[in-house]
Amino acid sequence: MRITKETIDQIYAAIDIVEVIGDFVALKKRGANFMARSPFVNEKTPSFSVSPSKQIFKCFSSGKGGDAVKFLMEAEKMTYVEALKYLANKYNIELKYDQTLTDEQQELQVEKDAMFIAMEFAKNYYKDILFNNETGKAVGYTYFIERGLDKETIETFELGFALDQWDHFLNTAKNAQYNVDILEKCGLIKTSESGKKFDFIRNRVVYPIQSAAGKIIAFAGRILTNEKGQPKYVNSPETELYNKSEVLYGLFQAKNEIRSENNCLLVEGYMDVISLYQAGIRNVVASSGTSLTPGQIKLISRFTENVTVLYDGDAAGIKAAIRGTDLLLDSGLKIKVLLFP
Repeated sequence: MRITKETIDQIYAAIDIVEVIGDFVALKKRGANFMARSPFVNEKTPSFSVSPSKQIFKCFSSGKGGDAVKFLMEAEKMTYVEALKYLANKYNIELKYDQTLTDEQQELQVEKDAMFIAMEFAKNYYKDILFNNETGKAVGYTYFIERGLDKETIETFELGFALDQWDHFLNTAKNAQYNVDILEKCGLIKTSESGKKFDFIRNRVVYPIQSAAGKIIAFAGRILTNEKGQPKYVNSPETELYNKSEVLYGLFQAKNEIRSENNCLLVEGYMDVISLYQAGIRNVVASSGTSLTPGQIKLISRFTENVTVLYDGDAAGIKAAIRGTDLLLDSGLKIKVLLFP
């Protein structure tokens, strides 16, 4: 269905472009406008301008410009409809629809929405297993508690558990009328060479990965046993929703604190982020699932130009810190490195 013109007009009337862009970029007032480092290119001198009077942005480095909807489409890779839905939710506006689209238009518009809905279902499934399934409680929940997490933190990061069964999630999703093709496009299930479909994450604690806007876009699973040939972590494959080189774990929870502290703490793993958050240190993110990338650095630079690298003191950690520091310096950010014993 198509969003009505009246609803779109209502959304545009509610928009405060400084408020919208300020959720994704650290803006600083300069005269009548607001300035920031470009979210589109790496730069040392801020050239990204937001005009509250005109309700537009202009990036002089990339040439991009437009209104708040255009920003969400360019910076967050949302479609036009996704941007409208995001803004409607932000400003508590009820979405109303009118004429039906053609089958082809409907399919294109609905598929990505269906993927987000499936990812949300999966997140709730893993959480339910962790809190309400006997194995999930005995194995997964106990693991997190033994790692020093409390229930509130576990719930904040929406942690979960996947059972040691080949198709428990698949069957649960099918019983809930979820489309199997959509589940596979999300990376939630896989197909064997023999054609059998099975759960991608099994017998692991589960870390949902969110976009900067808070959408569930991927999962990571950590094994708790010493099975030969099994990786410690498995991460969702890249999908239409998830490009791992442009995602930072914990950014959704950390972005306001990074902006407030004007510093981003960069760590290596999921538990590093979560443990620091629980300890009250909340301006922290991780490049988990990949080495630090230019895309991730560009994300950080939206919120601050100051980065403190906190990597392990072993050889791998030192090597990663050196590589990450080189990339950060190349991007014009101000760096401090703290190596632990």
